[in-house]
Amino acid sequence: MLQSPAPTPPEPPRWNGQPIVLVGLMGAGKSTVGRRLATRLGLPFVDADTEIEIAAGMAVAEIFERFGEAHFRDGERRVIARLMDGERRVIATGGGAFVDPETRAAILSNGFAIWLDAKPAVLVERVSRRDTRPLLRNRDPLAVLEELARVRNPFYATAHLRVSSHRAPHDATVNTILKALGKI
Repeated sequence: MLQSPAPTPPEPPRWNGQPIVLVGLMGAGKSTVGRRLATRLGLPFVDADTEIEIAAGMAVAEIFERFGEAHFRDGERRVIARLMDGERRVIATGGGAFVDPETRAAILSNGFAIWLDAKPAVLVERVSRRDTRPLLRNRDPLAVLEELARVRNPFYATAHLRVSSHRAPHDATVNTILKALGKI
């Protein structure tokens, strides 16, 4: 009896030089990994939250406090659309950016989305170092991050590439991405 051959695994997604957009929960390493990845690829790095702060003339936490999350997400959507102008660069997004349908569609069609996936317990260790996260203020960080993961991970899973961000040096994550992109 002949056995049918094992199914061929799907081709890994190919990066064609479009903007690389890092998505994932707060603390996954989007900014740190993004800076290092950009350096290794010889590309500029842009942090969407920093660009939002420049455009608004105030900190992300202040925008949330004064105008609410909906107002922040509207500005975030416009800034990310501007950053997706086709220039080769690495962009770190805020944790909720990819959940917005318009922002997600723009990233998926005009960029190469990489989900930095990390367990909530790892994220808690990372985000507890700074008190700049509006969604964590006066709340249990683990409970918040577990709920955010439950709600947001299905959206992040639509990214072109998923990379685990665990308790390892950020350079290990960068190397994983570079290998997946065929750059090492």
